[in-house]
Amino acid sequence: MKMIQAIALAVVLGGAVTAHAEQPLQRTDLIKNDIDVPGHEVVQVRVDFAPGVLAPNHSHPGEEVAFVIEGTLEYQLEGRQPVTLKAGQSLFIPTGVAHSAKNVGSGKASELATYIVRKGAPLVVPAK
Repeated sequence: MKMIQAIALAVVLGGAVTAHAEQPLQRTDLIKNDIDVPGHEVVQVRVDFAPGVLAPNHSHPGEEVAFVIEGTLEYQLEGRQPVTLKAGQSLFIPTGVAHSAKNVGSGKASELATYIVRKGAPLVVPAK
């Protein structure tokens, strides 16, 4: 089941699904749990980006806190100037705001994404 979810996310985010162990964009689900806010849950994932890889515009049915674990990522939030974050820096992304993330460094980049989202809604919604 996790493999199907990983393939679906890669397709949704525009990443090429290959037979290689190292994929351009790889998501690892870490935790998904109910919270005290009725109808909401917390989801935490690690997203690894190969150099130059872009996660195209998408949004989420709730808030996201993105924490850069390693490398350098450029985030473009709808209606705002791009912001470049390095390891140890965080960014808050409001509910429904379309955004993209791109590895602008020379090596691998990774983020820890924590979402507080509506339970049962698709986590990733491609931007139109």
